[in-house]
Amino acid sequence: MAGTPVHIRRMRTARLAAGRISTWFQGLPATVRGAAYMTGGAFAFTVMMVLVRHVSASIHPFEAAFFRNLFGLLPFLPWLMRVRSLAFRTRRFGLHAVRAGFGLTAMLLFFLALSLVPLAEATALTFATPLFATAGAALVLKERVGVRRWSATLAGFAGVLVILRPGAEVVSTGALAALGAAVFMALAVLCIKALSRTESPASIVLFFGVLVTPLSLVPALLVWTTPSPAILGWCVLMGLAATAGQIMITRAFASADASAVLPFDFSRLVFVSVLGMVLFAEMPDVWTYLGAAVIIGATVYIARREARLGRRATPVALPPPHQPPL
Repeated sequence: MAGTPVHIRRMRTARLAAGRISTWFQGLPATVRGAAYMTGGAFAFTVMMVLVRHVSASIHPFEAAFFRNLFGLLPFLPWLMRVRSLAFRTRRFGLHAVRAGFGLTAMLLFFLALSLVPLAEATALTFATPLFATAGAALVLKERVGVRRWSATLAGFAGVLVILRPGAEVVSTGALAALGAAVFMALAVLCIKALSRTESPASIVLFFGVLVTPLSLVPALLVWTTPSPAILGWCVLMGLAATAGQIMITRAFASADASAVLPFDFSRLVFVSVLGMVLFAEMPDVWTYLGAAVIIGATVYIARREARLGRRATPVALPPPHQPPL
């Protein structure tokens, strides 16, 4: 040991410390681990949203969406190469393409919203995704939705109206874009629910990544501005943050029931509110938080009701990697 270089000893010490932390973390109750993963994922997506707002001052949000897809896909490539022989087997390419179209549209609208309205307002409106998904599951997939969940869904939509306040003031383009993003995210989630009946998770992941990255280049080229090296560096971090968020949220759902970890996803509103005030001097009005509280309450109730009924929980606002990534 005396002759071991200092940097090697430090690396060994760091690995031992990381191993102890990992062992301690895995020893925690499953619900606690799920909550930690969900909170970490929420923060990672908050970082992504902050970076979208930052780079949108130099490049169009549609171009930012392309770079988010490109740099977010790269970390998955080794895994995709390993599973490609099985994942590319499908008889439902059309539905994969439709899902990719819905997911991309949701992403473009959300990135546009992030460039136009306060981060907290855009985030609060996308919390309506499970509400649209619940309604869509009943109307499109013919799933049975009881009176209680319909009531919670309608209450959630009332929360959306509290945020938008149509008639009291002009509804902004950014707010409409955020709400549109929630609608298309819900449509993508419905496609995923249909695909999951016959397709493997690997297939759903692979087809979305392979399709949406080149597709997102098309709208980006229409508004293309060559990014500076600094902006490109921020875009790399943006993609990596989104990927980290996807991984942590997936692990959250694998660790505990969705109804248990779902409330921690809404910590995003806290994170974006703080960072929005500190970095961009944003001060959302009280109606944003009141409406968000109603939407969050309705969404949590729906998830817990479905868990109690023994059904799969309603898709949440920030889905796992095989669902539309934002």
